[in-house]
Amino acid sequence: MLHQPGPGPSRRAQRGSGGPRVMIYSHDTFGLGHLRRSRAIANRLVERHPDASIVIISGSPVIGSFEFGDGVDYVRVPGVVKHADGNYTTLSLNLSLDEAVAMREGIILQTARALKPDLVIVDKEPTGFRGELLPALEELHRAGARIVLGVRDVMDEPSVLAPEWERKGAVDALVRYYDDIWVYGLSEIYEPLAGLDLPDHVRRRIVYTGFLRRELPPQPQLIRYPKLTKGPFVLVTTGGGGDGHELVDWVLSAYERDPGIPTPALLVFGPFVARDRRGPFMERIARLPNVDAITFDAKIEHLMVKAQGIVSMGGYNTFCEILSLDKRALIVPRTTPRREQTIRAEHATRLGLVSMLDGNNLNPGARRDPLEMAQAIRNLPSQSLPSKAFLPHLLEGLDRIEQLATPWFEARLNAVPLGRVAGT
Repeated sequence: MLHQPGPGPSRRAQRGSGGPRVMIYSHDTFGLGHLRRSRAIANRLVERHPDASIVIISGSPVIGSFEFGDGVDYVRVPGVVKHADGNYTTLSLNLSLDEAVAMREGIILQTARALKPDLVIVDKEPTGFRGELLPALEELHRAGARIVLGVRDVMDEPSVLAPEWERKGAVDALVRYYDDIWVYGLSEIYEPLAGLDLPDHVRRRIVYTGFLRRELPPQPQLIRYPKLTKGPFVLVTTGGGGDGHELVDWVLSAYERDPGIPTPALLVFGPFVARDRRGPFMERIARLPNVDAITFDAKIEHLMVKAQGIVSMGGYNTFCEILSLDKRALIVPRTTPRREQTIRAEHATRLGLVSMLDGNNLNPGARRDPLEMAQAIRNLPSQSLPSKAFLPHLLEGLDRIEQLATPWFEARLNAVPLGRVAGT
């Protein structure tokens, strides 16, 4: 049975020409995770609803490197970047952060006015980056759009998340604007919002969809993979790469200290790895006959399928790919500035889905044992596959989202007030 919406005013969406319209706000201030999650949802919805029009709003500088289904497009707002100390600056523009946020806010608002979406999916941040989403939410709410917050399986420890959301006014925004909350995971593994002081009627709107299954994208035609991928190899991926240099260093030190590791390694740095770090890494790799590297692959799923095992920091999207492709994986999660990856890895290891090493070894200045990593890589081929640890509904997230969205799309065509759709 589909989710029953929480109480709220009866509102009628403005009808436009064509099929349903969806706006997705992708919170992309760092890395690739939010964008790849939004892309997976958008592509599934237009696959099942070919008449739909979906616009993704993102600040990611690499959004143009990804392929989207027919009916999906994107609007890029000026990028911002998060530094190691937690502060933000503009990515490219020589503007103050306040000026960049004002530009982003205006673009988001104008996009919402022009698109007139029936469904709005907001990724992770209920108010957007520094509240930039609030003016658009106010207008979208009045216009009758169905507004949904989508969050990954793990956010952070409650002691960190609660004061952060209080400071941002996130709970107030949930109460005022949002119809539903989708958690892209399973409550049996983790409940990311359990530690928040949410009103009961808001808590009843939470739906656990399951993780987002990933399918292989179309085969790349122009990419030539390194020669070592013709045989068994370990794939080392750091996601966006902006915070992955410590993992790369640890893996390289393992192959330097233990040259007899039987499985070669292919490193994918990620598009955000700093050039001043990539150069020294490539010098070390040139001295290792069984290690190679590439900077970025927008269709990394094809490398994952070929790999004998995966070494990763265990971000949400990589974790979904590991489960979807049923790959043996070693997770080395970062512990700062958020414990999201650590919490996910600990619970996944407990369930037998992956193995892990202590992510504190990735902290700056930590003394990492190369032989510990070498042994973990040696153990990968004998590790159990994730599919051996059966969990019902584990990868049904996209199916569930489609089930939830379809009645709302049909209600739009029939001009039914979206806040009161029977059976949704």
